[in-house]
Amino acid sequence: MLAELGGVRAAYGLGLVVTAAALLTAWRSMPEAPEGRYAHVDVTGAVVLAAALLLVLFLAGERNLWSRHLAVAAGLAVVAVVLLRVWAVIELRSTTPLVDVRAVRHPAVAGANLAMFVGGIGMYLLLTLITRYAQTPHGAGYGYGYGLTTFVAGLVLIPFSVLGFVAGKLTPRVRTRIADPLLLAGSAVVVGGGFALFAAARSDLVELFAAMGVLGFGGFSAAMPGVILAVTPKSETSSAMSFNYVVRSVGYSLGSAIGGLILAAGTGPGHLFPDDSAYTTAALVGVGAMAITTLTSLVLARRRSSETNP
Repeated sequence: MLAELGGVRAAYGLGLVVTAAALLTAWRSMPEAPEGRYAHVDVTGAVVLAAALLLVLFLAGERNLWSRHLAVAAGLAVVAVVLLRVWAVIELRSTTPLVDVRAVRHPAVAGANLAMFVGGIGMYLLLTLITRYAQTPHGAGYGYGYGLTTFVAGLVLIPFSVLGFVAGKLTPRVRTRIADPLLLAGSAVVVGGGFALFAAARSDLVELFAAMGVLGFGGFSAAMPGVILAVTPKSETSSAMSFNYVVRSVGYSLGSAIGGLILAAGTGPGHLFPDDSAYTTAALVGVGAMAITTLTSLVLARRRSSETNP
C-alpha cells in the first residue's frame, strides 16, 4: 500500500524507520553484563561486515554497472572480498568476536549455513517472480499477466503467510519424529514443488495463489535452529544463530536480485516486460537452488546419523 501511494521510497523509508527504532530499543534495553563478566561489543567487526555485505548486495542488484562499467564493478567486487577477508581476520583475533568463525567452520554449521543461503535465494526468487508476474498488464501483448496493482499483488502473498504460520506451528511436532536435517530436506523439496508448479501452471490467478501457498508451507527457517544448535557449544549459540540470520538475509536479497537479472536478460530490445519464457527459466533456476539445499541437508542428516551411530 505504501509503495502504491507514495512510491517505493516510501515503503523502504518505513523499513528504515522501523529498523532504526529496533536498533534504538535494543541499545537502550540491553541489560548490563553480570558482575565479574566483561561485555564488549565488536563494533569494528560489525562495521566491516556491514560494509562488505553492502557492496555484495549493491553489485548483485546493479546490472547496468556490470554492463557499462565493468572495471568499476570488478574493482568493487575485489574490495568486497578483501573486506570479508579482513572481517574474518578481525573475528579470529578478537577475544569477544561478533561471530566465532571457528565454530562456523564446523562442517555441520557450515552445511546448515550453505543450505540456508541457497534456500533463501530460492524462496525470495519465487516471491519476486510471482508478484511481478501478477502485476504485468494483461493487454501488454506478452501473452501473460493479470494487471494487478501493487497493493492487490501484495495480497497474493496471503497464502504464503497463512500456510507459513501453519507450518511453523506444525514444525515442533514433526521434529519429535524426524531429525532436523531431514526436515530441512523435506521442506526444500516442498519449496521446489512450488517452483515446479509455477513453471508448469500459471495461466490462472488461482495457480499463483497455490504456488505461494506451497512456498509458505515449505518454509524451512523453523527447522534450521535445531541443525545448528545440535553441534554448537552453548556459549556460542547466540553467535551461530546470528550469523545464520545474516546468511539468510543475504540469500533473500540475492534471490530478489537474481530474479530481476534473469527477467532483465529475458526482456527484448524496446520491450518493457520480459518474455514469458524468462519466468520459466527463473523458476528452473529456483528448482536447481532447492535441489542443492536438499542434497546439502541430506548430507547433514547422513553425517549426524554416522556420529550418533558409529
